[in-house]
Amino acid sequence: MNAPLFNPWLYSAILFIGLILCVFIGFKLGKRSRAEGGSGALNGAVFGLLGLLLAFSFSGAAERFEHRRALITEEANAIGTAYLRLDLLPSASQLALRQKMQQYLQARLNTYQMIGTDNPGVLANYQHSVQLQQQIWTEAIMAAQHTGNTATLSLISRSLNAMFDITTTRIAATRNHPPLVIDVLLFALSWISALLAGYGMTDHTRIPWLQVFIFSAALTITIFVIRDLEYPRLGFIRVDAADQLLVETLQGLKGS
Repeated sequence: MNAPLFNPWLYSAILFIGLILCVFIGFKLGKRSRAEGGSGALNGAVFGLLGLLLAFSFSGAAERFEHRRALITEEANAIGTAYLRLDLLPSASQLALRQKMQQYLQARLNTYQMIGTDNPGVLANYQHSVQLQQQIWTEAIMAAQHTGNTATLSLISRSLNAMFDITTTRIAATRNHPPLVIDVLLFALSWISALLAGYGMTDHTRIPWLQVFIFSAALTITIFVIRDLEYPRLGFIRVDAADQLLVETLQGLKGS
């Protein structure tokens, strides 16, 4: 899984401090120009645009998060189906293939469970799973051909294809993030909104710091959560719980 371009804590700290500074600068500019509350229509348009961007960003991040969880379920189902269809092969070929499929699932689990750690075994486990894919495919197809049954060959090949294809789909899902310009736009629009909010405080003799801190914290936390959803194995909001399906599937394979 690719890591975020910017450290989320540093990103959030800069955003939070920048929001407070923008409110302060806007307040000073408003007082200096003796603005009378600023343009309500302009402020409303900018705040509305920010709210719309936040809503779409949160919705997209949440949708991608759920999609990644659904892919784990899909992989568990695909492996379970392929494992069951080994019953169609000659008995002499089944034991070795079942053991390799158990090793394959364990390698898949290790690959994703090590993401976000400094363990160098992530790449090694992924490469091991790729090697097992080739071995399982070769042995299973040869065994299916020896049966002389085209239906068996078709069922085995399709189930293995589904089991292997989902790995590519999951890798693509981990790399699927909104373009950098969205992050930059959120950042810039948040600061512009804070600047306009401060500029419109000319009816105050002093900056209401409590409200400013609450506004800045709420906006920062919202953007932090959006970014956290985009990297569900590196932050607080994680898909690790969905891995339990694969763990249970592995236990079922060993138990059978």
